[in-house]
Amino acid sequence: MNNSRSDAYAASGVDITAGYQSVKLMKEHVARTMTDGVLSDVGGFGGLFGPNMTGIEEPVLVSGTDGVGTKLKLAFLMDKHDTIGIDCVAMCVNDIICCGAKPLFFLDYIACGKNYPEKIAQIVKGVAEGCVQSGAALIGGETAEMPGFYDEDEYDLAGFAVGMVDKSKILDKESVKEGDVIIALPSSGVHSNGFSLVRKVFDVENADLNAPVEALDGKSLGETLLTPTKIYVKPMLALMEIVNVKSVAHITGGGFYENIPRSLPEGMTAKIKKEDVRVLPIFEHLAETGGISERDMFNTFNMGVGMICIIDRDDVYEAVSCLKENGEDAYILGEIVAGDEGVQLW
Repeated sequence: MNNSRSDAYAASGVDITAGYQSVKLMKEHVARTMTDGVLSDVGGFGGLFGPNMTGIEEPVLVSGTDGVGTKLKLAFLMDKHDTIGIDCVAMCVNDIICCGAKPLFFLDYIACGKNYPEKIAQIVKGVAEGCVQSGAALIGGETAEMPGFYDEDEYDLAGFAVGMVDKSKILDKESVKEGDVIIALPSSGVHSNGFSLVRKVFDVENADLNAPVEALDGKSLGETLLTPTKIYVKPMLALMEIVNVKSVAHITGGGFYENIPRSLPEGMTAKIKKEDVRVLPIFEHLAETGGISERDMFNTFNMGVGMICIIDRDDVYEAVSCLKENGEDAYILGEIVAGDEGVQLW
């Protein structure tokens, strides 16, 4: 039994016993993520993982790290903390899949003004759910109580993931050529980017976040904005098993104009009709409310497209069918043409 306690530390605002209680409460959520490679339990000094190398000739580790950003402010305002962890995992594993890698494990970092064990456990519940959705094991993390640095009811959340891919299967954007087709995987909403602008436009600190909004099909603004980032790992891994996926882009901050060119070789441009983008109501409402230009919308938000993949035209039917079978309402977004624009929206 752990009898560690410091009255002096507690007087400064740090309750180490709350940390032990947090670990106790989160264990049931962490247990959901356990995979065959996990070799350690929560509470050690490091997370141990033994990857299965079967069928892999030249293993390459791929890592990704990110946080949730100011979307956390919505969680604070609505006092809802059980989904924000999904966003944290999604922002990391969705990047890893862009290399063709399968996520293996995840670690989180929570810094808070005051450790409320039940709240910390709710945050980790979301992290665990994100790990389950992506097939990654949650093998460790850190909770830091930092009084005077964060307000008592606030926290920050970040994490990182490690995946693995056979070197010969790393996606190679240099294989993208003119005539290839761009497939869109729809987003679930704003995901976790652009929230500084979102918060300003909707004045969320003073808004009624629970009131139904007609422009959002009757959903509340708070519910819509807190919708977790979609995780694309399992559908994309399934797709990579049956067709040659040439390149993938995760549409995050910077929107179409920043992220899609990252998936293209020099001299190639993504040609996309604006009318073919299935824009979600939240983006139309955001643009109208904030008077935001179309260019800025496409240069800040995902606009309803959370991920794109580029494939040969001959593989389109098989690819779209596979993605639909795996829960993604995928559709043809555009094509690759010669040019140096990166993205051509017309």
